[in-house]
Amino acid sequence: VARRLSLRKHPECHSMAGGKAIEHLAQTGNRQQHTFRLPMQQYRNCDFSFSGLQNLVNKAIIQKEKEEGIQEGEILSCVKDIAAAVQHAVAVHIIQRTYRAMLFCTKNKILSSKNATLVVSGGVASNQYIRKGLQTLADANDFAFLCPPPRLCTDNGVMIAWNGIERLRAGLGVLHSTDGIRYEPK
Repeated sequence: VARRLSLRKHPECHSMAGGKAIEHLAQTGNRQQHTFRLPMQQYRNCDFSFSGLQNLVNKAIIQKEKEEGIQEGEILSCVKDIAAAVQHAVAVHIIQRTYRAMLFCTKNKILSSKNATLVVSGGVASNQYIRKGLQTLADANDFAFLCPPPRLCTDNGVMIAWNGIERLRAGLGVLHSTDGIRYEPK
C-alpha cells in the first residue's frame, strides 16, 4: 500500500519504510473517510490473508486518482485517511484472527489458563496501533502479553537472539552440552 501510494515521495515519509510511513500518516488521518471490508470474514478459522484487502485498497486509490485528476505516482490529498483506514482494517483483521486462535487454544486446553501468553513479534509488532489492539485483546482475555521493544521488532537476527535470551532465562529448550552433536552448514 505504501508503494502504491508513493509514500517515498511524501515530504513526511521519504526516508521511512512502508509500514512506518503508513503508521505515521495514519496518526493524523481519519479512518472513517474510507471503509475497507475485512478479509476472509466468511472463513471461521485463524488464517490471515491481506490480498483481498490489497485489491480493495488499490481500487479505492485508482478511484481517488481519477477524482483528483492525478497520475499514478502522485500524492493523493486523502493519503492520510487511506493510511488510517488501511492500518485499522489490518489491525482488526489481525485482532479477530488472533482472538479466534486464543479461543481455540483455551477451549481445547492447549494453553494453561494460569499462564496463557500472547507473544507478538516481527515487523507488525513495531506498529503501535496494532500492538495496542493486541495488548487490549490479551488483557480482556486474561492472557499475559509479551512483545519486544519496537526497535527490536524489525531485525530477524535480533528477534531470534531475544527469543534465545528469554528461553535461556526460563530454562526452556536449553542445551547444556553439545557433546555428540554434529553441525553442518548449509
